Amino acid sequence: MKITGSLRLATRPPIIQVIKTSIAAIAAWLLSVALLHQPLPIFAAIAALLVVQPSVSQSFARGVERSLGVIAGVALAYGIGALFGRSSVIVLGVIVVALLVAWAFRLSPGSANQIPISAMLVLAIGAQTPGYAVDRIIETVLGALVALVVNAAIAPPVALAPAHLAVQRLVHDCAAALEAVADALTTEQTGEQLDALLARARELRPLRDTAQSAISAGAESLTLNARRGRHRRILERDTELFARLSILVTRIVGMSRTVHDNWDAEVVDDPTVHDIAREMRRAAHDLRIVAGDGDAALPTGPPEPPALTAPLEVLRPHPTQWMLIGSLLEDMRRVREEVLGALDEA
Repeated sequence: MKITGSLRLATRPPIIQVIKTSIAAIAAWLLSVALLHQPLPIFAAIAALLVVQPSVSQSFARGVERSLGVIAGVALAYGIGALFGRSSVIVLGVIVVALLVAWAFRLSPGSANQIPISAMLVLAIGAQTPGYAVDRIIETVLGALVALVVNAAIAPPVALAPAHLAVQRLVHDCAAALEAVADALTTEQTGEQLDALLARARELRPLRDTAQSAISAGAESLTLNARRGRHRRILERDTELFARLSILVTRIVGMSRTVHDNWDAEVVDDPTVHDIAREMRRAAHDLRIVAGDGDAALPTGPPEPPALTAPLEVLRPHPTQWMLIGSLLEDMRRVREEVLGALDEA
């Protein structure tokens, strides 16, 4: 593995992020010069550089943690400096104490690093520079505020597309997995084919986790975002659909496991099993309708959507495969509830 591999990202951040960060740093510098009469307000620029984040909510959190870290570090330095002086040993001791304080209060890495840095600078430089500590706090807070305003005002990102695509992919993969279970119930299967069926169903779990992460990122991008009003409904619909898909993933994995463990050649000719398989294909068809695939059709012909109608009923259980059939019937009942619920919300 190349050493530079850990230093480079797989993709570049958007160029707008570079522009916003540059504007925030320059604006924080100029504003500090004008208001505070500081010839070199480097701490305002540093705060602006660190606070501009991919989302407004992240900028707000970074600004708060940096500002609180500076204030805590300055207060700690003043207290220890007043009691023990400002020698080199005291400066080193303050660093250790600041790290222990951050650890004791379970502070975030941003605040945990900022407290010892601020305390060290106040003790080392503040003694020769009157008002250094207060100026540092004001500069940092000013730089953080400027960065927050710039990030909120200039094209705040809305990360809804990745969430929508992840949910749509999960919909289609759930539909395909249902059809795979239906095929396994109606055609002869080898051990390898049954193993592949179960493996395919289990692949839905990481897809579900990916969709959940994308939805969380989308929700975060809308927090404190001025454009959230016109985008929130899209995210709400994807979130509601994802909640139903999460249940479907559990059911599909369970059905695949049941078929994998209990499949027998005689189920292929059982009419009840064929009815269950038909219901699975109908559920897959209706899932694709939820995803916006309006021309989805069953292999036996294009029924009028939605394809799911009355729940399947079995009056006489199979003499030897009743456990397999009963388990599939219960899972299909719950699958049907979620699919029809998604259709009603679509």
